[in-house]
Amino acid sequence: MKQKKGKIRSFAKRLTWGIALTQLIVMALASYYIYKLADGLIKEEEQDLYKSYLAVGHSSIRAITQEVALGTINHRAQIEDNLGQPDKMAAIMEQIVTDNPHVRSCGISFVADYYPQKGRWFCPLVVKGDSGQIERRFVGDAAHDYLKADWFTEAVKADSSYWSKPFFDATDSIPLVAWLMPVHDKQGRTVAVVGADLSLGWFSGKRIRGMDYEGNSFSVYIGSDPHEISGSGNAGLEEMRDRRWRLFSYNFIIDKDGSYIAHPDTSLVIKGNYFECAKATADTIDDEIGRRMAAGNRGFYSDAEGEPAHFEYFDFDGYNAYMFYEPVEGTSWSIALAVPRMLVDGIGMITGTVMLILIAIALLVTRIVGRIIIKRATKPLKKLADSAGEVAKGNFNTPLPRIKHNDEIRLLRDSFEGMQHSLSDYVDELKKTTASKAAIENELRVAHDIQMSMLPKTFPPYPERDDIDIYGTLTPAKDVGGDLFDFFIRDEQLFFCIGDVSGKGVPASLVMAVTRSLFRNISAHVAEPHHIVKTLNKAMADGNETSMFVTLFVGVIDLQTGVLHYCNAGHNSPLIIGRSVSLLPCDANLPIGIVNDWTFTCQQIELEPQTTIFLYTDGLNEAEDVTHAQFGEKRIIGVANSFTGEEAGQPATLVGKMAEAVSNFVGEAEQSDDLTMLAIKYANTNGKEG
Repeated sequence: MKQKKGKIRSFAKRLTWGIALTQLIVMALASYYIYKLADGLIKEEEQDLYKSYLAVGHSSIRAITQEVALGTINHRAQIEDNLGQPDKMAAIMEQIVTDNPHVRSCGISFVADYYPQKGRWFCPLVVKGDSGQIERRFVGDAAHDYLKADWFTEAVKADSSYWSKPFFDATDSIPLVAWLMPVHDKQGRTVAVVGADLSLGWFSGKRIRGMDYEGNSFSVYIGSDPHEISGSGNAGLEEMRDRRWRLFSYNFIIDKDGSYIAHPDTSLVIKGNYFECAKATADTIDDEIGRRMAAGNRGFYSDAEGEPAHFEYFDFDGYNAYMFYEPVEGTSWSIALAVPRMLVDGIGMITGTVMLILIAIALLVTRIVGRIIIKRATKPLKKLADSAGEVAKGNFNTPLPRIKHNDEIRLLRDSFEGMQHSLSDYVDELKKTTASKAAIENELRVAHDIQMSMLPKTFPPYPERDDIDIYGTLTPAKDVGGDLFDFFIRDEQLFFCIGDVSGKGVPASLVMAVTRSLFRNISAHVAEPHHIVKTLNKAMADGNETSMFVTLFVGVIDLQTGVLHYCNAGHNSPLIIGRSVSLLPCDANLPIGIVNDWTFTCQQIELEPQTTIFLYTDGLNEAEDVTHAQFGEKRIIGVANSFTGEEAGQPATLVGKMAEAVSNFVGEAEQSDDLTMLAIKYANTNGKEG
């Protein structure tokens, strides 16, 4: 029985107040000591913080450089496939620029006279402006001969992709670095170099957090102009405006030669060199750090002079600073974080030990008191959990415990009671649904067996004859499908058909059964394929309220002469596989069941001995893989062309290889349509040479 609800008193609030009150009393007694000890803890935390800053900076740079590199490499095949169409190069460069927001410009520079009609120089260049507009340019002439430029000759000689040295854009004087990728022709020769330019301007702005001399926190932003400083908090801002970024931590990037790739002082980018700046100081540690960075090393600690491990620091601009550095993967760069020592050093470690003891005492007291409070508060939950366990075993009528307090546990108990009743009703309904579903599935299995029994299933169907061999398969996309095929021999003539009903499932299977029965009945008295199709069309079109139709191919082979008469009603054209593979010419006729009085045409062709007719439904050529790419007619012809040797003309082999090929192409993709294949080999030589 549901208890009467009153005013809810939050269980979480009662628990929180009990723990918080205990913590407040303990921490109030220790607050005086914590104030003096905080400096030591901050020092340790700041060291970890700056290491994480460096890792974040490295990850950001690595992600962007990798995105630019992969975005360019992904277009290599497209460029090499279109080398014969020079006018497409600019469009491909524009695609690279538009696909990657970090690429400012991209161009492809061809070797001398690669396109004689374009002249000695041919270099389509696409540039993205600050507002996002795209501009196409063509660079290269006697005055701007990129063929003699070091970057071009080195890239051609290296024959591999890499990041170039930083440079200024010749037009806009913007600092750039380029991903250079060679392009090869079909003979493997390097014929061009693609350069995707990455602007270095995005490195300039970095947010800096830290402490000033007096321990006040600040958060400032250094823009591309080192004089441009804004921030939150009054601490250190006036002094920072006087001395700028030199009193605060900052990132910079250098290449293996020491050239600055990025720096808060943008006047040093490309123009400045780390080693030259290091020589200007009396400290030698910065020189050693520079050599380690150029060598691709990473560093956080040093054991210099036998002292305990500590962060490396050196003198820059009159201030001691710690240095964190590591190489940027995939490039010849190294990123560093310079942190003034006064931002990290703090109060000694002795007070840190005392603070840890106080915190341990506070946590112990909180643990004991909190345990008592939580145990009392959660006792009803234990009872509710026991009842829930019984419900989980299927005992839906298990009584639930009564809750005295009007809190969240009371609400949980009431909600669980409602769930208990709903679950019982749901299980009863599920049993009924499961039984109904099982009956439907059983009926579908019976329908599938009936449908399959209507189709030929004994192969070879005429083992006593050596003039004809037939093999066919039908794989429905659902339990039942709308594809069909059939054949029989009457008066030394082979009558056969293959069809595809619009739609899938039970409706299509019913139309399929009607169509197959009509084909048998009509062709038992009529020998002309177009008359058979015409009669089928009239029967299907009359009263076709569902507007379903059937694509159908009907053929009749004179087994004495090898003459094939056929009529195609909107179906896929069969393949003729003999000395070569070709499509059987078919007139454009409508599928049956659409227009009552449509006039269907009849065609004929004389088959050479050892010729195979391969018929299929659109479940073969329209089979899709997981990317929705289709198997296609070209792959069908390719598989047919691959047959050689004695097994080449065997219908069972042909159908099996085609099924294997489409299965390998589709992979794990779900079958989307019924798939039917029928192969008929006419082998009667009748005095002819095969």
